[in-house]
Amino acid sequence: MAGNTFGQLFCVTTAGVSHGPGYLVIIDGCPPGLPLGVDDLMPDLRRRAPGQSSIVTQRKEDDVPEIWSGVFEGKTDGTSIGILFHNNDQRSRDYGDIKDKYRPGHADFTFDAKYGFRDYRGGGRSSARETICRVAAGAIAKKILAQHGMRVLGYVKQVGSIVADIPDPTAITLEQIEANEVRCPDAAKAAEMKTLIEEMRKDCDSIGGICELVAVGVPAGLGEPIFDKLKADLAKALLSLPAVMGFEYGAGFGVATMRGSQNNDVFVNRAPRVSGGCTIGTATNRHGGMLGGISSGEPIICRVALKPTSSLPQAQRTVTTSGEETTIATKGRHDPCLLPRFVPMGEAMMALVLVDHWLRFKAQCGNV
Repeated sequence: MAGNTFGQLFCVTTAGVSHGPGYLVIIDGCPPGLPLGVDDLMPDLRRRAPGQSSIVTQRKEDDVPEIWSGVFEGKTDGTSIGILFHNNDQRSRDYGDIKDKYRPGHADFTFDAKYGFRDYRGGGRSSARETICRVAAGAIAKKILAQHGMRVLGYVKQVGSIVADIPDPTAITLEQIEANEVRCPDAAKAAEMKTLIEEMRKDCDSIGGICELVAVGVPAGLGEPIFDKLKADLAKALLSLPAVMGFEYGAGFGVATMRGSQNNDVFVNRAPRVSGGCTIGTATNRHGGMLGGISSGEPIICRVALKPTSSLPQAQRTVTTSGEETTIATKGRHDPCLLPRFVPMGEAMMALVLVDHWLRFKAQCGNV
């Protein structure tokens, strides 16, 4: 499959390049009877879309999906769901001057090393535009999860050195996240972040940051004890997204300075507060909702660090494909900060992992 398919029971396969005719995503394993139409996909696709505000790339794409198969009379029919997206606003000419130059921070050199040639127009297959397929698939995954009381939300936690104050990640709402262009639920910090991003654009530069992702309502028991740990699959899913440089969950790297007595989450019985199902939980959640790679029933909380956008309009040193030293200034339209548009991408990958493991749990245990 050459790395183009993700998941075991809920499988997502993507194809396409950013400056080709468009993108195609095929989703296998979606249960039949799920109400589904274009309107179900559009909210997250709009959140991912370019041109949505002054602090993101100004490429204009309608990003309206065409559902070609897998849906009959407004409901999924259990067969493969095929969704097509057309590219409408390519400017391949913006890349003509750099076809023989390696862009710092991009996959140009490694693509040449692997395949012997590359599509130099906007990164080809490695372009972040491919994530349109994942966001569409993730919207379907979210619908399935919602049917079983699960919710996935992401938001911008940090841009540069500006860190949002989020006392309770599980209490954040979509309305709070969407209240500003940065997608940071801390309004005061969001304003500072926006100012910083605008400064980066003026300086012909870019800035990185952190996205936090939260899943609530996930039952205990999802995940496998060895290679298919839930945390391992989440890490793979999120690290497969463009520009992601780091992953952590729960207390993350903070555990490096803790004692075991400080890090362990003690178990408690929540019977007075929970009606039905398992009443056992933990008093704290430093384990981020996963123990031994299996969900504990507590909220799953993880974070990913994104690097600054590699495409810069300022001159940088590089070499040509023949090894000659030169400089490069990338033309085109690029995000000065990837975080605002990354949020729905991160949510999508988290949802895809959870729905896949939910279906595997249901098939294995037969008691859900």
